[in-house]
Amino acid sequence: MKKSRYTEQQIIGFLKEAEAGFPIADLCRREGFGVGTFYSWRAKFGGMDSTEAQRLRSLERENADLKKLLAEAHLDISALKVAFGGKALTPQAKRDGIQRILDAQIMSERRACRLVGLTRSSWRKPPQHDQSTLDLKARIKALAHERKRFGYRRIHDMLRFEGVQVNHKRVYRLYTEQKLSVKRRKKAKRPMTERAELLIPEAANQVWSIDFVMDSLANGRKLKCLTIADDKTHECVDIAVDHGISGLYVTRILEQAAVFRGFPQAIRTDGGPEFTSRVFMGWMHTNGIEHLLIQPGKPTQNAYIESFNGKFRDECLNEYWFETLNQARVAINKWRKDYNEVRPHSSCGRIPPAIYAQRLRQIK
Repeated sequence: MKKSRYTEQQIIGFLKEAEAGFPIADLCRREGFGVGTFYSWRAKFGGMDSTEAQRLRSLERENADLKKLLAEAHLDISALKVAFGGKALTPQAKRDGIQRILDAQIMSERRACRLVGLTRSSWRKPPQHDQSTLDLKARIKALAHERKRFGYRRIHDMLRFEGVQVNHKRVYRLYTEQKLSVKRRKKAKRPMTERAELLIPEAANQVWSIDFVMDSLANGRKLKCLTIADDKTHECVDIAVDHGISGLYVTRILEQAAVFRGFPQAIRTDGGPEFTSRVFMGWMHTNGIEHLLIQPGKPTQNAYIESFNGKFRDECLNEYWFETLNQARVAINKWRKDYNEVRPHSSCGRIPPAIYAQRLRQIK
């Protein structure tokens, strides 16, 4: 708006002279303004005193400032919509948002940096990784490709197990920076039922849980895996692999495992025919082992082995394509050794189950 060379007090004075009877044409010629300007002033300031006129002028200035601020706010909102889908927290996300704003030619670089909350020096000179960080990124990527179902926490455990001293938050940042995140699998929705209490064992070899996991060879022939896990140490005692496993076969595998570990106090199973056969029940009674039988259709009562079987499927069976029985046995035995001695377990204090069992034996 063009600024007038007359103040509000002068304009009010001209209007009062005209009201007193001074000719308007003479007043305009004397003061040097047009007749149209005089009538505009009278429409705007007629009947006001100087204080009211000053207040009106201040209100007009405030209104103009508010319009300017509103326009700038709308521009900022449109720029943020172009830059981000949500709130930007990391510096790299802010840099990407600034680049999108500049590509859309919405505003200048200076204003975009101020709007996003990043200094121009940080925008123009992004940080460069040193050699140690590059080596760490390469190792994280190698572990992620080697163990496809591992998230950043287990990768951090693996690095710590290798002797690398690094914060888990730094591992997460480098992990997400390389877009290595694993898609979380949806759990099957089951109806809510009453669950039996699953007691936590107090010592190793107190309770073993056993179950079957089914798979097949490349030619379609059935593959049956008997998994045995210790509920306390979370060690995989053994995994027997064959085309068919009977109750007698199960007792023979348990006898072999007991040679090195001793007989457990109890074994938890479901109601499968292999675990309710006369051979199996007789073997349990002969060796003085308690049989913990879960209720039909309630696998949550055997949660330890069900959790282990889920890891076994995801990290072993789903990753290999077996052509022969011998190939399957070799690969599964290799995975079992890695699970016990290398892979960190969250229930064991994020260390491998074998090391956890060794510490328990030392405490005892």
